[in-house]
Amino acid sequence: MWYVHHTGRRSWRPRLSLSSLLSGVPAIPAVLALVALTATATATDTAAPALAEAPAPGFAPPDMSGDLTARGAEIYEGRGFDTCDAPSLAAMRDWLDSPYRAIGVYIGGRGRACSAQPHLTADWVTETDALGWRHLPLYVGSQAPCVRSPAKSRVPIDADHPRRQGATEAADAIASAEALGMAPGSPVYLDVEDYDHHDAACADITLAFVQGFSRHLTDEGWIPGFYSSATSGIAHMESARLAGAPDLPDVLWYARWSTPADLDAEPALDRAAWQPHRRVHQHEGDVRETHGGRRMHIDRNLIHAPVAVLEDDHQVNP
Repeated sequence: MWYVHHTGRRSWRPRLSLSSLLSGVPAIPAVLALVALTATATATDTAAPALAEAPAPGFAPPDMSGDLTARGAEIYEGRGFDTCDAPSLAAMRDWLDSPYRAIGVYIGGRGRACSAQPHLTADWVTETDALGWRHLPLYVGSQAPCVRSPAKSRVPIDADHPRRQGATEAADAIASAEALGMAPGSPVYLDVEDYDHHDAACADITLAFVQGFSRHLTDEGWIPGFYSSATSGIAHMESARLAGAPDLPDVLWYARWSTPADLDAEPALDRAAWQPHRRVHQHEGDVRETHGGRRMHIDRNLIHAPVAVLEDDHQVNP
């Protein structure tokens, strides 16, 4: 994320999840192969139906509202940061001197820049949680065919099967989150970097991918989130909402840098849409800060949104 830009309680439901069926499977390719066959068997696997037909006269678009805690989400409200590599436990301890208490962590995806993540383990998540940190899981999957970053153009969405690919990558995201000790009720924020959403064909492919990703997460009891530039991906999601598109993300994380931190006045969004506790504003990026004698390269965020639910249950901001 920082490397690309230019400008309640856990609630279990009595069902067998696909992710539980896949637990213990060591090879991600096998996971992906199984999900490719089963995850979206009834879904139309093309981009064309993403928006469906034009809304009928008098149609009222959904406002993406509702209390996500009813679906097991835990909500954090306050300041947070994200950085490409999860910092060491010692660094996180030193940064208790900072105004932040939440961190975005890159849990997987074939488009992830910092793929080694030497500190990001289940123990690290548990130990930082015990220090008072909350986690926003980010998954950098396939990118829009019209993505503006040359580095991200190497992992394009499959234009022939975007929705199926979205579901497949959602299953991989769930497996990655579960390996870190995260549980249903947690969000996964799909990171789709800046793209030309005015390119109609590209927009349809990207939306179908996002819908497949979001639908699969929802079906498995997770909360689908979406990170992008306010002027591209976020504007695209708002257009899709107004057109009545189904299976949109429940939470939006928008990057609009060098602006006051604000969760209500984003120009690309209707003020009433994606409310309450469904927004994150990345308001500054690619900055350096020092706290507790430790210097880090971060993006700054204002958050009122779901954070990871761990197997060891806790209450956020009681």
